[in-house]
Amino acid sequence: MSPSVVIKAGQTFTIADIEGPGSIQHIWMTPTGNWRYSIIRFYWDDEATPSVEVPVGDFFGMGWGQYAPLQPLAICVNPGSAFNCYWPMPFRKKCRITMENIDTHDMTLYFQVDYLETEIPKDAAYFHAQFRRTNPLPYKQNYVLVDSIQSKGQYVGTFLAIGVHNNGWWGEGEIKFYMDGDTDFPTICGTGTEDYFCGSSASTAGKSPTPAASRKV
Repeated sequence: MSPSVVIKAGQTFTIADIEGPGSIQHIWMTPTGNWRYSIIRFYWDDEATPSVEVPVGDFFGMGWGQYAPLQPLAICVNPGSAFNCYWPMPFRKKCRITMENIDTHDMTLYFQVDYLETEIPKDAAYFHAQFRRTNPLPYKQNYVLVDSIQSKGQYVGTFLAIGVHNNGWWGEGEIKFYMDGDTDFPTICGTGTEDYFCGSSASTAGKSPTPAASRKV
């Protein structure tokens, strides 16, 4: 018996349906097919709209649909396209995780979800993720990475995949954080895109993993 499932083209498979309270501790999976066409969704408690709705490759930091080693603390991708997520994801009533195959071909998914059955503190936050893709990117315009966050919470990070079709330098876009009452001026304004990802001054080809950030150029 194979520890895998086949998700037919156009179908959605429920990876986890867990009664709470509890907390997801670790997710491991190895999906086949086009990772941009496999959509992973997380529903907390009684949500009708998912808190996470992201192509599975992008959720695990594989923005170009092919394996590349990734070793920060929260997301780890190992040889064999072994996707690992260590973000703690608490829920109070229930948790549902699904995978939709929007491709025209079937896909095979190996997976494991590890979780705790435990009481959740009142101040524990729910995990959310937004996905965006723009091609081509408008020249010299601010690109919104995440917005429409209305409640209290904590920002935990961004994955960014950039494709450049000219010999210009891609790195001088400041990362700006507009929080609470900010309008014209952000609370945080960075010095460059590569600097935000712990690089500096025209990063050259190669890998640069750290516990908090990982870059591959």
